[in-house]
Amino acid sequence: MSEIAERYERITRQFTDRVRSVAAGAWDNASPCEGWTARDIVGHLTEWIPGFFGAQGVQFPEVPSVQDDPVAAWETVQAKIAKALADPALAGQPVETPFSTQSLAETVDMIVTGDVFTHTWDLARATGQDEALDSDHLQRMLAAVNSMPDEALRADGMFGPRIDVSGDADDQTRFLAYVGRRA
Repeated sequence: MSEIAERYERITRQFTDRVRSVAAGAWDNASPCEGWTARDIVGHLTEWIPGFFGAQGVQFPEVPSVQDDPVAAWETVQAKIAKALADPALAGQPVETPFSTQSLAETVDMIVTGDVFTHTWDLARATGQDEALDSDHLQRMLAAVNSMPDEALRADGMFGPRIDVSGDADDQTRFLAYVGRRA
């Protein structure tokens, strides 16, 4: 398994655990993402990932409705990306992103894994679950967001406005504040 595939597996496992643990009545709970419910978080991921990669020629199976079965919807999308990362030809396929042309694996690593990582906290907060994020990936994400121009991160509402936190805030609180979340 490649380093990228391993990282994707580790981060999506944490999200998958949260998805599987949402209580039946909690799917409509408000999330930290303004105007979104817990179900909407899963819907966001299960819509944009197949849409984006489908436009790049990656065929996705029929994704179950997030309204009917958010767990099955997420598991279908997660498994397809994992399968793509396990196929060297597909993982190496060039993908056009708003930032550059890179391999499918690099695109998953840069965009998908980061989005899933951030939304793991959102889903946990919305549904009263463990909010701790993977500490190794947290360091990677902090370095990434600190290296990007603020305008690029906030364009098109990708992240909310940065929230000020105390100088002694822990790394997770600092990361969440950077991407517009109050921990």
